[in-house]
Amino acid sequence: MSAATDPVHDGGTPATAGAGGGRRVPPERAAGSTTAHDLAVRHRLLLALTALLTLSLFLSYEGVHGDADPLRTSSAPAVLSLDTALYALGQAEADAGAATPTSDFQKQISVAAQSVAAAAGDDAGGPSAQQALQTVAALITVYAVKVQQAQQQPTGSVLREAYLSYATSILADPGSGILPRLKVLQAQRRAAVHRQTSFGPLLWCGWAATLLLALALVCALLETQLFLRRRFRRRYNRGLLGAGALLLAGLAVTLLFTVWTHTGMTDTRRLLDRPLSGRELNHAGRATAAYLADTGLRAAAAGWILIGGILVMALTETGLRRHIDEYRFRPR
Repeated sequence: MSAATDPVHDGGTPATAGAGGGRRVPPERAAGSTTAHDLAVRHRLLLALTALLTLSLFLSYEGVHGDADPLRTSSAPAVLSLDTALYALGQAEADAGAATPTSDFQKQISVAAQSVAAAAGDDAGGPSAQQALQTVAALITVYAVKVQQAQQQPTGSVLREAYLSYATSILADPGSGILPRLKVLQAQRRAAVHRQTSFGPLLWCGWAATLLLALALVCALLETQLFLRRRFRRRYNRGLLGAGALLLAGLAVTLLFTVWTHTGMTDTRRLLDRPLSGRELNHAGRATAAYLADTGLRAAAAGWILIGGILVMALTETGLRRHIDEYRFRPR
């Protein structure tokens, strides 16, 4: 059969041998085949979608998990410490009027001082909060001294009442007392917990965009697989199948991790959204630790999103590169 009448086996068949043994362009290509162009378009589309999805998923994932560790290590412990200090000072105030110094009063003052120191050690709220907590710690010491001085005076004496009145003003004065200062700091820490656990409009938009990009990439991978099957008579493309499997597995894991972390953060916010006292404080500490367990480990998985995106792009490149190279026209 002559070169002019040699049939084309398939729309994706590369250059065939001519009568003289050299390579020549298939008749289909001479007639204006679009296979090379179609491959290039799909190649660029898949790589672009993968890059956009990787970036969107990384930012959305970080938007949730980035606040989990500060909540676990700083904000939540600070709220519990301040609640403990407020409760202990309330108990100490009830014992302040005793005729003689009591061990319960000293115990509650010690608990309050340790709790304020713990809140300061959590480094929550920045320098202004640290300074305010240092002032509160100093005022607690002054309050304890004045109560002890009052208890050393005879019952009913003027000096005893003067010491107690001064101690009460240090504790509860609306402008500068210990309790109002602690309540202001507590409100600030609860506001920080709300900010860290909120799933605002930006996060909703980020995750919506991520899911749409994931759907678009899955559809593009499927369409490309079907395109290759039609043009090259190959049932499966291992590179594209691997990219699709990795994409679906990675997306499922990140969604599951995000749901777990956000649920724990929401439960923590609900638990800390009201003043706690007594045994509730011990229960809240254990519950918060359970709610936020493993959030640091899940937050560290953000780096694997970038690695996974690179792997998906590499698998896509591997799956298409052979066909692109086969169909690229090379002049003699």
